[in-house]
Amino acid sequence: MSQKTVAATLLRGLLWIAAISIALLTFITLWDTNLWWVRALDFPRLQIAIAAGLVTLLGLLLRGAGRLAVLSLTLASGGYQLYRILPYTIAYPPEMRLAPDGPDALRLFAANVLMENDRHDLVLEQVSRFDPDILLLMETDRAWVDALEPVLKRYPTIVREPRDNHYGMVFATRLEAREARIVYLTEDDTPSLFAELRGPGGMPFRFVGLHPRPPVPGQSTADRDAQIYYAARFASGEKLPLVVMGDFNDVAWSDTSQMFKHVGGYLDPRIGRGFFASFDAETALVQFPIDQLYVTEDVAVVSIEQLPYVGSDHFPMAATIRLDADLAAGLNDRPEPLGEKERERIEATVNEMRASLGHDLPN
Repeated sequence: MSQKTVAATLLRGLLWIAAISIALLTFITLWDTNLWWVRALDFPRLQIAIAAGLVTLLGLLLRGAGRLAVLSLTLASGGYQLYRILPYTIAYPPEMRLAPDGPDALRLFAANVLMENDRHDLVLEQVSRFDPDILLLMETDRAWVDALEPVLKRYPTIVREPRDNHYGMVFATRLEAREARIVYLTEDDTPSLFAELRGPGGMPFRFVGLHPRPPVPGQSTADRDAQIYYAARFASGEKLPLVVMGDFNDVAWSDTSQMFKHVGGYLDPRIGRGFFASFDAETALVQFPIDQLYVTEDVAVVSIEQLPYVGSDHFPMAATIRLDADLAAGLNDRPEPLGEKERERIEATVNEMRASLGHDLPN
C-alpha cells in the first residue's frame, strides 16, 4: 500500500470520527434531560458549528460514498447549530428597537465579580463610571462586601448576602423600594433577589436578580432550571413591568432560557444585535452569553452593553431602560402567546418546588 493510499485512508477515518462526534455532540442536546454533561453541550454551539464547517471543507477532499455521508453529517450538524444561535447575530431582525434616551431613563448594572478576584478597584471604577440606579453583584463574600462600601454608601436601599460559596449577592438601588429581599427558590442554597421599586414619576415595577448553579460534574440542572422557571412564572402573573438580570449559568439560546422567555412573556434586547458573550472573560476563543437581561413588553430599552474587564471571569453587563409603556408599544414586538401545555409544565415545576421548601415564595 502506497503512502498516498495510507494517507487517504487515515484522512477518511479521521473525518468519519470527527463527523460522527460532531453529530452526536449536536443532536444529543435534543434529549430532554437535566444531566449536566448534556446541558453543558448547549453552550458551545458556535464552536461546534465552526468545527462542523472545518470538517465539511476537509470532507470535500474525499471520494466515493464516504464523502456524501461525512458531508451530510457535518452540514446537518452545523446547520442546526447555526439555526439555534442565529437570533443572536446581526443577521436576525431585532425584537426590540432601541428607544431614545430621556430624563426618566434608569441605568442597570449587573456583574459576577468572581469571589477570588482581588481587583476590587476595577469593579468600583466601573460602577462609579456607569453610576447605575440599580446595582446587582454576584459571587460577593465578606471581603467583597467590605470593599464595596465606598460605592454602596451612595444608595439608600442595600441588600447584602455575603457567602463564601461563590453565590453571595449584593443589591443596591437609589430608587424608592417598596420591597427588596433575598429569596431561596430551591434547596441548593443559591439566593435570588426580588424587589418592587418605583421609577421616575412613581411608576412601580419589579426587578429580579438570578444566579443559579451551572451544569458541572455531579450537578444536575434541575435546580437551576427550577429557579429560572419560577422567575418565568412570576412574570407571567405580573401586572407590573418586570426586569430580570443576572448570571443565569445558562446560554441565551438553550431550551430552558427560551422557555423562560416565552412563559414570562419577556423580550430580549440582544436578539438581532449579537451574543454579548460575557463568560469566559479570560478566554477569547470560548465565550458564552450567560449573563442575561430580559424585560416585559411594557419596558423600552435605550441601550445594552458589555463593559470592560474587571478581573473576573465575567464581563459586567449594563443597560438603560425607560418605563414608558406607550413608547415601548411602538418599539417592541409582542411576545408569542403562551400555550396551555407550557403553562402546565411551569406550574408543575413551581408547585413541586414550593412543596419541597419550608418557607414562602413571592407570588
